[in-house]
Amino acid sequence: MIGQNGEQLGIVSLPRALDMARSENVDLVEVSPMAQPPVCKILDYGRFKYEQTRKEREARKTQKTQTLKEMRLSPRMSEHDLGFKTKLIQDFLQEGDKVKVTLRFRGRENAHPEIGRTVLEEVARRLNGLGTVERLPLLEGRAMTMILSPVPPKAAPKQRAAEAVDTATPTQ
Repeated sequence: MIGQNGEQLGIVSLPRALDMARSENVDLVEVSPMAQPPVCKILDYGRFKYEQTRKEREARKTQKTQTLKEMRLSPRMSEHDLGFKTKLIQDFLQEGDKVKVTLRFRGRENAHPEIGRTVLEEVARRLNGLGTVERLPLLEGRAMTMILSPVPPKAAPKQRAAEAVDTATPTQ
């Protein structure tokens, strides 16, 4: 059993534990039912639930949700248009969003899906360091799609403070 301030109270019988909780006007909560013997804690359950929901709310505020953006291309795009669309995709990836690149075929363009595949491969080549191809180009009906996901940022190498102090102080 654990007390209200986190102190260990040892192994206590259930009726005695309930009496101790009632005397302090708090609740007896079973924290770990699978342990041998089960672990109980004396605490104010309403306050505990409130703090738990507050922590969860704070965690949700800081998390980044990843959305799926879509960019539509054409197999007969000019070089400038392709560069402009690639720059927009690059911006989406830097914001941390996934990008679905869709290439629409119209009319006689359906006869040459290899042209569309080369356009999508060119986009993937231009975005080599910023995104990874999550799903390779796939022809679905009149559209060929490819999904790009952002590359996670690399963590900066951490220098140990102890090493920095050792190298900065001269030895005699």
